Amino acid sequence: MSDTPRSHGRKSISASPVPRDLMGQPRLAGVWAAHVITLFPEAFPGPLGQSLTGRALKDGLWALETTHLRDFGEGRHRNVDDTPAGGGAGMVLRADVMGRAIEAATAGAPSGRPLIYLSPRGTPFTQAMAQDLARGPGVTLICGRFEGLDERVIEHYRIAEVSLGDFVLTGGEIAAQALIDAAVRLLPGVLGNAASTEEESFASGLLEHPQYTRPATWNGRPIPEVLLSGDHAKIAAWRREQAKVLTRARRPDLWRDRQARGNGGE
Repeated sequence: MSDTPRSHGRKSISASPVPRDLMGQPRLAGVWAAHVITLFPEAFPGPLGQSLTGRALKDGLWALETTHLRDFGEGRHRNVDDTPAGGGAGMVLRADVMGRAIEAATAGAPSGRPLIYLSPRGTPFTQAMAQDLARGPGVTLICGRFEGLDERVIEHYRIAEVSLGDFVLTGGEIAAQALIDAAVRLLPGVLGNAASTEEESFASGLLEHPQYTRPATWNGRPIPEVLLSGDHAKIAAWRREQAKVLTRARRPDLWRDRQARGNGGE
């Protein structure tokens, strides 16, 4: 153990050729942390170890840990599932196995860190939920497999069920990575330009306006003249109108919500 006092600053964290080694770096006290309960810990960090989230992970702006569900399995073969009560196809994750994994994963977790189960029957994940998670101490995620998780575990631990959409994946790992990415990119210092999160899709209940860059003309298609005018008020008005047009056309549900809140005509 080093005799260097903690007050000497952040620990130096060097890059690793193996992405998953990023998860073994020293964690700073109080940093936002994601803890994932999964049958496939080797799937992490996966894409989270790349680009801005990977750099932020390396720099200690957030932390990632996994709990291997198989370690808490039953018997010689570490079984984690069994046949559904009442019959039916597939297998169900056992309550006793998941219960032990949850206890281990949440031991010492800070108050206010939610426990979320990625499930197609859950509440749809939104940008507002990502913002709420980013403001908190982190999150503990359960990656489902097979036909799902014993309902008694969900009830006992008051687990929140969250869905990425009306489709079914083979497991919750991809969904967990997407949820973590959405929250981590909102943490202070992760994005180079914090203002970009205020202008992107869903930040104001609208889809983001179209974006353009060089060349000024491509395949006979010019950049809209207003964007080259230098008139910032006209540019802002154009972008706002384009965002409304896109939202009405592509996400009428979002547009109805805005109208219900009384700001559809902004």
